Amino acid sequence: MRFNVAQLLKDGVGSRRSYPLDENFEAIQETGTSWVRGRVTLTRTDVGIWLSGPIEANAFSTCSRCLNTAECPMHFSMDEEYLPTVDVNSGASITVSEVKEGTFTLDPNHMLDLTEAVRQYVIINLPMKPLCRQDCAGLCSGCGANLNDGGCACSAPVDSRWSPLLELLTANEKR
Repeated sequence: MRFNVAQLLKDGVGSRRSYPLDENFEAIQETGTSWVRGRVTLTRTDVGIWLSGPIEANAFSTCSRCLNTAECPMHFSMDEEYLPTVDVNSGASITVSEVKEGTFTLDPNHMLDLTEAVRQYVIINLPMKPLCRQDCAGLCSGCGANLNDGGCACSAPVDSRWSPLLELLTANEKR
């Protein structure tokens, strides 16, 4: 997920390059992301490189119902600016005060590395309550058994406040 943008930095403002993205790599620690696919467009701005494009990636999270690890396919659009740390023409370092706080930067060899941006976008786009599958049955509230593997043998205590409704249900079944 690295692109050499030295030539693009020498081109005029508005120059573009488009690259396919199909990478498999060692899993990112926080998200377990191990592949990224998409197409990115790099555009020369007056101060750096603007990266944009649709991205697909994977992530692993804990299912909010059964607590098993679940793979979550991710789809998001990236829009980020990368600023150089070294002037491409003179080779002079650009002072840190000129580079905005929290902005992605190019390395001294004018390489644009997407790894950190992808990590951040995956974390931001993770679902609040991920599921291993849409029909996940979850865990038994009484014994904690995974109901996806089958039923449990415990008899959950019935809340006495529901007794009148339970009597209506059993009365209808007896008819």
